[in-house]
Parts: sequence; structure tokens; C-alpha cells
Amino acid sequence: MKPSHVFAAATFALSLAAVPALAPAPAQAIGCLSGAAAGAVAGHYAHHHAVLGAIGGCIAGHHLHKVQQQKAAAARAAAAKPSPSPSMAPSPAATPTPSPT
Repeated sequence: MKPSHVFAAATFALSLAAVPALAPAPAQAIGCLSGAAAGAVAGHYAHHHAVLGAIGGCIAGHHLHKVQQQKAAAARAAAAKPSPSPSMAPSPAATPTPSPT
């Protein structure tokens, strides 16, 4: 086998082994898509800056989604917290009765 074929086969095998390491992480685009769409429309009407509007809308939409998730998590935590039990109110002290003397 020619050395160039061995080198090509080794390069091919190495590239196949590197594919999982180079795969992109899953995107967290919740809120970004709707914000980007709204920002693109707004940017288009603001002197044809649709790309800048889409970028800004994506950032704003993602941030607003995170804020909504934090508020929902706080509400769930507050609902899951047990309500304090009613404390026993001290009963009024009995009035002493006069002793017969």
C-alpha cells in the first residue's frame, strides 16, 4: 500500500472520530425566534436595519423568557412552601376568684 493511501485513510479515520467532538451544542433559542421576528420587522421600518433589529430582538426575547421562567419558578416555590400553621393564641388568664376569708 502506498504511503499516501495510508495517510489519506488515517486522515479520514481521524476526521470521523472528531465529528462528535465538533458537533454544536443544542441551541437554547426559546424567546429568541419570536423576538428576532419582531425586531426584524421593527428594524425594517427603522431605516432598513432588519438585521440589527433581529439581533436586538433575539437578545431581548431570550432575556424576557428567562425572566418569565424565574418568576414562574419563584411562584412554584412559594406555592410549594407549606403555609404556617395557626399558632395557639394564649388563652386569657382566669380572673382570680376572691377566697372566702
